[in-house]
Amino acid sequence: MKTRKLPLGDRNMIGARVTIARKELGIKQVELLSKLQTVGIDISVPALSLLEGQKRPESDLELNALANILNVSVDWLMGRDS
Repeated sequence: MKTRKLPLGDRNMIGARVTIARKELGIKQVELLSKLQTVGIDISVPALSLLEGQKRPESDLELNALANILNVSVDWLMGRDS
């Protein structure tokens, strides 16, 4: 497993939790991107990497889709729920 080379940014609140949930499900970034595309969210590998690194803001549509795909709540992604 690769370790993050750069520190987390401050452009979103959900990036670190997206990474946690994705890894708990055992899926790779490309698999997550494929699942996002099936629900109409088309982002690139670099964009997802930036989102997970908290260096790219996400839209409300992306937030909702990520929560659904990762089987977590939007509240959990945003750190409101443990």
